[in-house]
Amino acid sequence: MTRREFITLLGGVAAWPLSARAQQPAMPVIGFLDTRSPDTMADRMRGFRQGLRESGYIEGDNVTIAYRWAENQIDRLPALAADLVHRRVSVIAAFATAPAFAAKAATTTIPIVFLAPGDPVRFGLVASLARPDGNLTGINLFTGELSAKRLEILREMVPGATHVAVLVNPTNPSMETTVRDVEAAARATGLQVQVFNASTGREIDAAFARFGRERPDAVFVSLDTFFNSRRAQLVNLASRHALPAIFPTRDIAEIGGLMSYGANILDAFRQVGI
Repeated sequence: MTRREFITLLGGVAAWPLSARAQQPAMPVIGFLDTRSPDTMADRMRGFRQGLRESGYIEGDNVTIAYRWAENQIDRLPALAADLVHRRVSVIAAFATAPAFAAKAATTTIPIVFLAPGDPVRFGLVASLARPDGNLTGINLFTGELSAKRLEILREMVPGATHVAVLVNPTNPSMETTVRDVEAAARATGLQVQVFNASTGREIDAAFARFGRERPDAVFVSLDTFFNSRRAQLVNLASRHALPAIFPTRDIAEIGGLMSYGANILDAFRQVGI
């Protein structure tokens, strides 16, 4: 073999893997849309990635995730959803009602998998559970159905309770449905409920300051992504004012909340991944 032939052969060998890589299809991209910030979501993200792994997808290996965090600013969601559509992601995973509505408004063609706290048919996300139609499907946490059980547990913990303060986020699209469910459950259990709104950390402080003055028998905190991001604040305030409170997710009880009852949120994130 001449020197010239060797150099030509070596060049061909070096070029082959580059050419092969160029012919490989691009990784699919999952658009991830959430109202919170990543620093509050570590456990939930582990559940989501576990679901992806169970379906054969590993982030950075054979799938890419484009994260869009609203940082508790719900008004940013439409622009974030539009950005994912502009990027032409393969699918959008939308966590909670507001991100699901933002994604639905942004596209009628890209598949959307949502995690909804309550009945997605009542909210208007899908046409029916059996035949959702359109480009949306997802996981339902049955929040409305669980409201009665939370009040029942709260009354068992505080047997003499008659007056319960209910904390809701007025910016949550499912707020009105949540309030109706809680009020109906309260009537069935003989409790009186008073609804208080909070959508900022300052408003949470103000609500608990009022609880401290008016002394309800107990506090019912509704399921909401903003409240979950402020769980340390909620737990500290309930303790400071010596108010028995029930929360909707396990992670709030794990950091000191009195009690919680609700769906397994980590497993719900895993199911969205699947």
